[in-house]
Amino acid sequence: MIGRSQTNPVDGSTRASDSDALSSDLDLDDIYHLLQTKRRRDVLRYLQDAEGQVRLRELAEQIAAWEQETTVDNLQSDERQRVYISLYQSHLPKLDNHGIVDYDKDRGRVEATPLASQFGPYLQSPDETEAIDRWPLRYAGTVGFCGLFLAAVAAGLVPIGGLASGAVVLSLFAIVTGVHAWSAGRFA
Repeated sequence: MIGRSQTNPVDGSTRASDSDALSSDLDLDDIYHLLQTKRRRDVLRYLQDAEGQVRLRELAEQIAAWEQETTVDNLQSDERQRVYISLYQSHLPKLDNHGIVDYDKDRGRVEATPLASQFGPYLQSPDETEAIDRWPLRYAGTVGFCGLFLAAVAAGLVPIGGLASGAVVLSLFAIVTGVHAWSAGRFA
């Protein structure tokens, strides 16, 4: 922690030491509990990109700007104050008590701890985490190939009977579907 004792002067609760927090990862329920509010998620997103300590005022202004979908320069005083107070009184102390951030309430400074890196996968926006799903293209390619194959059979270019050509088409779709299910881990 940054220049503070380990005991919370308000309620007398103590926080686990930094070495304890680092040696045991948070369980999934704790992670979800800490990330249940958007403001705490925004705090962690902001601190991921920051280098070292940040001022609480800067943090509150940026989060207020994100919430209002505007720039820091266009914020109203009450918008800044609303976010500042909730961070000061609630969100930052909670993150500090779990060892996710070092929060110096007296100096208005916040810094991410190494434990904060555990939250990275949960903070990615959907655009960043979603990989391009190529399976629709693979199915479309199979449909195109089968259409050309059946057209060639109908034109007499491929000397194969109707029942055999149907079996070839059905087999191709079975193979593509099987590979898709296997790659998605549905057979595990």
